[in-house]
Amino acid sequence: MQRLYQAANRIEAQLLLDLLARHRINTAVFGDYLAGAAGELPADIFPALWLIDERDLVRAKELITDFLNPSPAASAAPWDCSACGEQVEGDFDLCWNCGRVRA
Repeated sequence: MQRLYQAANRIEAQLLLDLLARHRINTAVFGDYLAGAAGELPADIFPALWLIDERDLVRAKELITDFLNPSPAASAAPWDCSACGEQVEGDFDLCWNCGRVRA
């Protein structure tokens, strides 16, 4: 087991845990409830993400880096809805105007 990442809060830790689980990388979060003891513990009380299988280390670090620093080129081009003609941003798969799925 190896410490992989120290999250800023419980929400970020859970998002990363779920992201890695979707890629079949087993991790665990430790220290996610330490913030409740603020003032009684040292300042370093943030939750940490730990990697269960060290063979996944390189892939896990890549996924976390991509998640935390998305490239602007990752956004898809806008598309026109085939039902109502509305232009929809490329990151969305449903038309915001009529609800039609992207063709």
